[in-house]
Amino acid sequence: MSNILDITSNKPYTHVGHEGRTRNGGALTSTMGTTNKVRYHRFLRDEMSQAGLAERVGVSRQTIVAIERGNYNPSIELALRVARELGVTVEELFQLAEDTP
Repeated sequence: MSNILDITSNKPYTHVGHEGRTRNGGALTSTMGTTNKVRYHRFLRDEMSQAGLAERVGVSRQTIVAIERGNYNPSIELALRVARELGVTVEELFQLAEDTP
């Protein structure tokens, strides 16, 4: 693990690598205690590209990659933008790991 800066706030956060993450019914579980289905819902939207989603919500493609991999938890604002663009609720995209079946 290495310390890097949070993309939106420039505050340090802990980057997790591939260790500690598992796929869980289409969701990616990270060691950060959350799961997400961004990639799943992006594919349901005519296989929208990471770059396309990034452009629509105003971030870099690398930010979308980090979210999908479970390396980065987005701000509330970004989570709302992603959910709106994908046509789902924030709760459909992001869950606490203990709430995921």
